[in-house]
This record gives sequence, C-alpha cells and structure tokens, in this order.
Amino acid sequence: MPYFSTRGESCVTASQAILCGIAPDGGLYVPAMFQAVPPERLTTLTEMSYQERAVVILKRFLEDYSLGEIEDAVNAAYSPERFRDPAVAPLKRLDTATWALELFHGPTLAFKDIALQLLPHLLRQAAEKNGEKREVCILVATSGDTGKAALEGFRDVPGTSCTVFYPLDGVSDVQKLQMVTTGGENTRVIAVRGNFDDAQTGVKELFGSEEFREAMAQKGKVLSSANSINLGRLVPQVVYYFSAYAELLNQHVLAAGDPVNFCVPTGNFGDILAGYYARSMGLPVNKLICASNRNNVLTDFFNSGIYSTHRTFFKTISPSMDILVSSNLERLLYEAADRDGALIKTWMSQLKECGSYSVGDQRREWMSDVFWGDCADNKDTLLEISKRWEQDHYLFDPHTAVAGHVLREYRKNTGDDTPTVIVATASPYKFAADVLSALTGEEREADPFTASEKLESLTGIPMPQQVRELRNLPVRHKAECDRDKMGRAVLDAFGG
Repeated sequence: MPYFSTRGESCVTASQAILCGIAPDGGLYVPAMFQAVPPERLTTLTEMSYQERAVVILKRFLEDYSLGEIEDAVNAAYSPERFRDPAVAPLKRLDTATWALELFHGPTLAFKDIALQLLPHLLRQAAEKNGEKREVCILVATSGDTGKAALEGFRDVPGTSCTVFYPLDGVSDVQKLQMVTTGGENTRVIAVRGNFDDAQTGVKELFGSEEFREAMAQKGKVLSSANSINLGRLVPQVVYYFSAYAELLNQHVLAAGDPVNFCVPTGNFGDILAGYYARSMGLPVNKLICASNRNNVLTDFFNSGIYSTHRTFFKTISPSMDILVSSNLERLLYEAADRDGALIKTWMSQLKECGSYSVGDQRREWMSDVFWGDCADNKDTLLEISKRWEQDHYLFDPHTAVAGHVLREYRKNTGDDTPTVIVATASPYKFAADVLSALTGEEREADPFTASEKLESLTGIPMPQQVRELRNLPVRHKAECDRDKMGRAVLDAFGG
C-alpha cells in the first residue's frame, strides 16, 4: 500500500515513509486507504495478547514488512523487561460508564513509549530495506514526554543517533531530569530558549533545509524524525484503541459492534488521530472527545472551523499539551479536504505566513460528526485530580485529568452516556508536586522527590523505580541554544 504526502507531491512505501519521517514537500505521510478490520476479527482480538493484537493491526499498515519482521519488532518492543504490566496497556474501570486506558507502564512512564519502543526496530528494518548505509540521525522536538521516550528507544541502537530539543522552561522537573540524565553514546539533549512551538518549528525547518541536510550528509548521516509526524510513531498508537475495545468485550461491557467513546488529552493531535484511524478501519467509535488545556487552539478550531495561533501561549501544569501548532491535525485536514493536497498546502502556507486558516462550515460540520472539543484550565485540572481520587480512588496525572474534566463537560452538555475510555497518558509521579497539591490543597512542593515521597505515603500507590533512581543520576546533557541556532547546535554536537 502506498503512502501519500498530505501536500500532494510524494508517494512512497511504508518503510520509506518511516525512514524519511516527513515528506520532501513538508507534508505528512498518510495511507492510500484504510484496510478494514472485519467485525468477526474484532471478536478474535479478545483472545490475543497485546503483542498479537499489534501484529494484526500493524500488518494492515506495513505491507512492505514481512510478518516475521513485524512480529520480531513487536516482541522486542513490548517485552516484559520494557513494560511493567504484562497487559502493556491495561484497561481499568473507574465508574459504571468510564474506564482508563493506562499507557504509562513503559520505561519512561508515558504513552509515548508505546510507539517509541517500536519505532527504532521499524526504522532499522526500513534502512535495511532501502539500502541506507548512513547513520540515521533522529531529530526530535519534545513538549516533555516524547524526548525521553525517543532517547530510551534509540539509546545505543546501532546505526542511529538521537538528538532531542526541549523548551528550556517548558517541561516538568521530572521530565527534564529524565532527559538530561540519559546515558548512551548516541544521545544528545539540547534546551531551546523558547517554547515547544519554537522547538517543533525549528526541527521542521531543519528537515526542509537543503543546506542542513547536505551538511549532515557530509558527516555520513541521513535525517529522520521520531516525532508523531513520523508514520512509525502514529500507526503503533492505533493498536491500543483496538486493544481497549477488545478488553471491553472481555469485561462484557460491550457486545461486538456496540459503540464506544474515547476521551483523549492531546496537544499535537497524534494520539487522538490514531483513534480516528482506528475508527476508519471499522472500530465502532461513536465520538472522539478532544481534551485541551488552557492552550485551547484545538477546542476553538472544532467549534469555529478557524485555526488561529494569534493567542497567548500559556505554561500550564499539563506541559506536554502546551502547544499552539498541532502538527498531526494536517492529517485529519487531508481527509476533511477530500485528500486535496493543493488545498492542504494552501492552508499550511496561510498558517505559516498569517498564523491562521479557515476550513469553512461544511468541513467543520464533517469533523463535528466525529470530534467534540473542550478544554480545562489549571484550576479545573487540579479539581479533577482531587475529585477522581475521592470518588474512585484513582490517581490522575495533570494531562489525564484534563480529559477527565472535559468528559464531565461533554456528558453534561450532550447527555451521551455511551461507555467511554479516557486515554491515561502519564504516571502521576511524573508530576508529583502538582498531583500532591491537588490532593492536599497545600502549596506546591518545590522538590520533585520530596513530593513523590509524600504522594506515595498519602496514597499508598508505589513510586515507580524510574522516578526513585533519578535523584542520584548524573546530569550528562547541558547544551542550550536559541531558536535560530538549532542547526548549528546539532552540527556542533557531531563535531562541528
């Protein structure tokens, strides 16, 4: 199955899309079609492990990979050594109509592990398939979780290197420590003096710079991306939507074919887009509820059809969602525009040059049949953490709490009582100070390790070993750069 650029000027195989990361015209790769999962196949998923479910779904996207290659990659990525829970993505019941899909049992305690433990294996296979002998240089912009997950996924993988850019003051203490203490001979971490959008735009510009590509080629390196713009990041996320549905069937909550809603906290739109792809393959999804924090550009877009970055950027307690330019939305726009690459190119040019574009009422209504958007500020988020703990003895991190609040608003506004899965994206211990403050009503504890110890004592929920060991790990990465010096910083990291 071929993959097309959303901007209409490129057609490649799955392995080529994964190897390149982003299309030469600046677009994102999308499948030529969505291969359906028949209703009877949904039922058979109930009898499978997460790894087996992954193979069933991934083979519909990765047609130039052999079944054996996919199985090898999946089994290496989702091994017991990598994921603490044998279910990989367990589904926990919160109340009579709500479940949490826990995606934080991997090595970095965030949902990005689901894709970024698999991507290095797919990328290595892609390089072999396409005769690429140069080192694959991964460039990543992170709003908090992607960076560490990419570093762990690619650490010491032969034939690769991984360079991560993060906003200097835009991630949590634990997120920063996780990144700057990373080992490995092929990892580099650079702080950008700016916000996530600065880092993300800078990485995109490096991919589009012929001069930078040539400079890296002279060093024997070819660029690729581990951000969710890479197809290899997106398709593994589709799996856990099918897996969650299979678990609901196993719990006898649903009969095959019954609808389900998913409420997803998202900033860059990749996580919820994977849900749309699952729906396009036949998963009975009624509504995809898009939960934003105070940076509510997606909420306004779904309500108005106008995407505008002419707004204040807020630093919130859910930093991984502090984003104004949601890159993966381009893939949904491609479907809304009847796959008109020229129109997508126009909208993206308007966004770059004017900071906004409008899709019109007809396309907005088309999207509203599937998507519903709302947002939560810091106060709403803290209240939701407290409320969910009191009502259900379940501990949300600040990102998942945004989704919890938005789901309450959705039900209040629509009366829709369809069983709903909240996509739980991170361990609360990655944001222990804010979670603790929400539960106690006291001022935020400045030291993240003291906060973690207090949270463990208060709730009885064990602190993950990954957090416990951070206190004594040495800081290995101290580089910083300005937004317009990112290319120079990469070249310097590789010896000038």
